[in-house]
Amino acid sequence: MQISFFEEFPTRKNLEKINLVNWPTKLYIAAKNLGQFNKIKSEIENKNIKELVYWPICDIHEGYWISPFTKRSALKRIFNELKNTKTSVMLDLELPTTKNPRNYITQFQNFPINKSLIKKFIKEHVGNVYLAEYYPEGKRKEKVLQFLGLHYKNKKAKIIKMLYHSLHHFNREFITQELKRGKEEFGENYLIALGIIAPGANGNEPLLPPEQLQQDLQLAREAGIKEVIIFRLGGLDKEYIKVINSYR
Repeated sequence: MQISFFEEFPTRKNLEKINLVNWPTKLYIAAKNLGQFNKIKSEIENKNIKELVYWPICDIHEGYWISPFTKRSALKRIFNELKNTKTSVMLDLELPTTKNPRNYITQFQNFPINKSLIKKFIKEHVGNVYLAEYYPEGKRKEKVLQFLGLHYKNKKAKIIKMLYHSLHHFNREFITQELKRGKEEFGENYLIALGIIAPGANGNEPLLPPEQLQQDLQLAREAGIKEVIIFRLGGLDKEYIKVINSYR
């Protein structure tokens, strides 16, 4: 099972935590543009990193995350700079509710064409495409996400479900069933994100105890998940490393 990491704040201090990792891994790095990502990429020298994935984020007034409610000019800017590149990219598909809810009004008329723009990019981008989505909630609610432009079915895309136990109290049986269903539908393209082990964009998220990370990794292994991504690299310490090492 591949164990990878998100890093939403790629400071030198956070990226130095990669030195604690002694297994082949992948990094999903947030950046405001491709140039910034490539600069960070050029400064990382670690033989254990097998893939660096560009995680584009927008300014807060643009919506921060990617969705049909993101400011259209921001979506066009991100997708145009990736055109004709083989850059691995992850779209963090989340609504702008906590960042800029005004986008529901300002981008309402752009919703259909923004959704089509995202769908077109996923279909046509020549590099690897990862889609970070809200946690599993069953097939019916997945259709709601699909309508909202937060879930896209494309054989080339890898689906990452954000299974953050520090933020949500999931029923073990339900999650086991959902992981099984996701694996059956998407195969090796069905991935899960675990955490969180360091605060994210909101700055006040509760952290995942190492014991819960251990249980989550066990669930992923039992479900046959090919890759899990832990949010985020900057939170790594000896306790988390000890747990992770027992599942490699």
